[in-house]
Amino acid sequence: MWKRFLRTSGRRTLLESALVLPALIVAGCNYGFTGGGFPSHIRTVHIETFENETAHFELQQQLFTAMLERLPGALGTRPAARDHADAIIRGRILRYNDQAQNYRPADAGGNARILEYQVEITLEVSIIDVTRDPPVILWKSQGLVGRGQYAANQTDQVGRERAIEHLLQQIVDGAQSQW
Repeated sequence: MWKRFLRTSGRRTLLESALVLPALIVAGCNYGFTGGGFPSHIRTVHIETFENETAHFELQQQLFTAMLERLPGALGTRPAARDHADAIIRGRILRYNDQAQNYRPADAGGNARILEYQVEITLEVSIIDVTRDPPVILWKSQGLVGRGQYAANQTDQVGRERAIEHLLQQIVDGAQSQW
């Protein structure tokens, strides 16, 4: 009796699996996450060159280039000229600091040894929906700080690149958290 039950239940399990598995696969194909990104009518974005209030003139171009390369795709949009954009990203570079972050205390000779530096870049950023009349601010941050560490044997350029990457991620996270 048990042998007959096992043979029958084995076939039934195999048959049920053969029918259920494709149904699960088809249902899984339609599954997806919603939310994040901009409102559906925002398809293009124009990134303005940020006003630079620091003494580091090269920072303006470096930030603009990184934003142009990364932000449109990360936000699910395409870059566009100002006149054809659905949204505009604008802002100001408020501060740039490069300081020793980690060091060894002074030895008997009175010399301290710096092990690591940290670059901090502070921005003011706005993302504005220009399809509305009047335009609507979709997201804004008045004191966004990006930090990038670099070793004493590296240049501040390494820390600056890391700080900019940190800023870009915060802009994407902030913009997407609104929707």
